[in-house]
Amino acid sequence: MHPLRELTLEDLRRRTSVKWREYDPDVLPLWVAEMDVRLAEPISRAVTQAVVDGDTGYPHGSGYAEAFAAFAAERWSWDGADPDRTALVADVMTGIVEAIGLVSSPGDPVVVNTPVYPPFFGFLEHADREIVEATLGDGGRLDLDSLEAAFIHARAEGRQVTYLLCNPQNPTAVAHTAAELAGVAALAETYGVRVVVDEIHAPLVAEGFVPYLSVPGTSNAFSLVSATKAWNLAGMKAALLVAGEGATADLERLSWVVADGPSHIGDLAHTTAFREGGAWLDALHADLAANRVLLAELLATHLPGARWAEGPATFLAWIDCRELGLGDDPAVAFLEQGRVAVNSGLPFRNGVGHVRLNFGTTPEILTEALERMGKVI
Repeated sequence: MHPLRELTLEDLRRRTSVKWREYDPDVLPLWVAEMDVRLAEPISRAVTQAVVDGDTGYPHGSGYAEAFAAFAAERWSWDGADPDRTALVADVMTGIVEAIGLVSSPGDPVVVNTPVYPPFFGFLEHADREIVEATLGDGGRLDLDSLEAAFIHARAEGRQVTYLLCNPQNPTAVAHTAAELAGVAALAETYGVRVVVDEIHAPLVAEGFVPYLSVPGTSNAFSLVSATKAWNLAGMKAALLVAGEGATADLERLSWVVADGPSHIGDLAHTTAFREGGAWLDALHADLAANRVLLAELLATHLPGARWAEGPATFLAWIDCRELGLGDDPAVAFLEQGRVAVNSGLPFRNGVGHVRLNFGTTPEILTEALERMGKVI
């Protein structure tokens, strides 16, 4: 089984999702976080049967939460994902905003590490929260000194501070270590900061992932999880808001209307992914590992001045192109001259001269894309 080797460029060009329709047909799209895979067979079977049966109503029950709890126990040796402390939400970003709303008020500050997933900024601004940036350190890893300084600055006026942590970090593909997360927990306790964690990419970590809520001292935090990234289910909306034991009372204040957001088909697909998608996920891990090796070789050959930390935690590569002479936004040149779409580093903040490249595609497409990008320089 090779999920990333099953589809041809012709197959993919028939897709109507944003990845394949945003740009002209001659552009190779390595940008938004959609992988070029078919659905895992158990998911395809479950969704197809639901459609055949007309089972397309509203979601019900705790099957998704139970499936995730079992997955976390098996894969991460973590038994703290209690379904009784888990709420179904429309998607991870919706859940993040709802969790932040449970522990802070409009106008309060939220600390984020930059560079980071750009929708963090838009959703937080829409929720009327002040954004305070804490820059990541070398290799895109957490810088606890920078984080502490941000906490001190954010709480200067006595307001409630929330920290929105991305684990694994998008775009740097870093999976934070137990020691780093313990440092975060200690700082949060010292400064009275509530922590909300986006762990949507967690299942993509082949081994050694550390859930934030598994670390001592994190019981009053929240985690958002989903099968979206690992099983390519962005179009099937459903996610889980998981509360630590100390955040149970906060979770109980979550409005019932939040549960109206997820789709039944999404709930079914995500439940099946966590319950039956393990073999497919293992095969995907192997294909992504091979693509990381290939990408390193292609960068060395075609973009020898580019630097990549080779983070193992996602299908995204955060590439420093500042030595290539392509200006502050190399994505423009790669698109206009190379006909390859990658994400500009600028919306991630602290991303001048960087691009984010999605290597969750076939080796053939990845190879052609890097050859095109090399011709730009």
